[in-house]
Amino acid sequence: MDGSLGALPVLLEATALHRDIALAMVSGHSAASDLVKKLGAQEVIGDLTDERWAAGLDKVKTQHAEVETEIGSPAAREALHSFHKVAESSESAPRVLAAAEAALTGLQAAQTKSLDKLDALLQARIDRLEEARAITAVALFASLMLVWYLFLSFRKVLEGGLKEVAFHINAMRDGDLTTRPRAWGSDEAAGLMHTLAEMQAALRKIVTEVRGASSNIVVASTQIAGGAMDLSTRTEQSAANLQETAAAMEEVSATVSRGSDTVDQATALAVANAAAAERGGSVVAQVVETMQGINVASGRISDIIGTIDGIAFQTNILALNAAVEAARAGEQGRGFAVVASEVRALAQRSGAAAREIKTLITASVEQVEGGVRVVREAGHSMNEMQGGARRVRELLEAVAQGAREQSLGVTQSAEAVQELDKVTQQNAALVEQTAAAAGSLKDQAEALAAGVAQFKLPEPA
Repeated sequence: MDGSLGALPVLLEATALHRDIALAMVSGHSAASDLVKKLGAQEVIGDLTDERWAAGLDKVKTQHAEVETEIGSPAAREALHSFHKVAESSESAPRVLAAAEAALTGLQAAQTKSLDKLDALLQARIDRLEEARAITAVALFASLMLVWYLFLSFRKVLEGGLKEVAFHINAMRDGDLTTRPRAWGSDEAAGLMHTLAEMQAALRKIVTEVRGASSNIVVASTQIAGGAMDLSTRTEQSAANLQETAAAMEEVSATVSRGSDTVDQATALAVANAAAAERGGSVVAQVVETMQGINVASGRISDIIGTIDGIAFQTNILALNAAVEAARAGEQGRGFAVVASEVRALAQRSGAAAREIKTLITASVEQVEGGVRVVREAGHSMNEMQGGARRVRELLEAVAQGAREQSLGVTQSAEAVQELDKVTQQNAALVEQTAAAAGSLKDQAEALAAGVAQFKLPEPA
């Protein structure tokens, strides 16, 4: 189609123009250079168009091999090529004109053949399309008729199945479960009938179970109501007992609180006694320390008295020696002998006094040591009294803590008993509500049993 309607008209026009340029060159009417350029351009256009025409012919050959001899036109293409050679080489105008006319005549004839063949091919395609359209219309009509027939058949079958389903559904609606749906075939209506049969069987089972359950519920609700009334009576009695227990717990709590206060007072007294014992222990410790100082001083005095006794003894020895020497001296030493005797007597009295003082100091030291022992024992006793006072204080504090904890526990127990009393009263109210609910449940179960009794069930096999 492109070669007949596109390439050949362009090729005819380019060949005619090529002819005019070639004649002008041969006649010498225009500048040679311009004509050569135009001639070259027309040759290029002609060659391209010729190639386009050849490509179109090849495309037609691939699809319609039988038309190759009809539209191939090798003579026209040969005449065109001859014209190109003559236009390039010849200087004779008649020769160029004759070659151009031959090429144009061949191209026109080829175009006419191509157009005629194109019309024939198009008409053949139109005929094929019309034939295919007619066949399609007939097939479509036949398909529609078949669909209409199948639709009518399906409608009849579906209506019959749905009527049967409606019959069984109406029976179940009226409480009749004795019908037995049977599925015919394997279409959707048959599947629906099969499902309906399963639903009827399930409904029969449910009705049977509900009947049994309703009877059981009536019996159970009666028992629950009786038990609830009994439980309500016992709960009220428990509530009264709990109120008495709560009152007793309040009295115990008051008693424990008073005992806790008494223990606190005893603890305070024990603390005061412990403080006094500690102060007495401090005084006894000071006395022990003082007695120890006196004992040390008595020892030092005893040492000094011993020194004085030694000096008196030595003085007595010296006086005795002086008397001996005075006796040896005779009259000249008589005065010295008197002095020596006086000194001796004085030394003897000093020694006697020193021994007496030593005896007294020794007795005093023994008494001081006895006093120190007594004071030490008193100190130990005071320490034991302090320890006992601390232990008594600790025990009283522990007793006070236990009393406080006991008071707290009793208070919490009283609160728990009161809370339990409230809960018991609430339970009593709930039990009464349960009894009322059980009575209502019994009425509803009887109504349910009456409603289920309306269903008709097939006799067991």
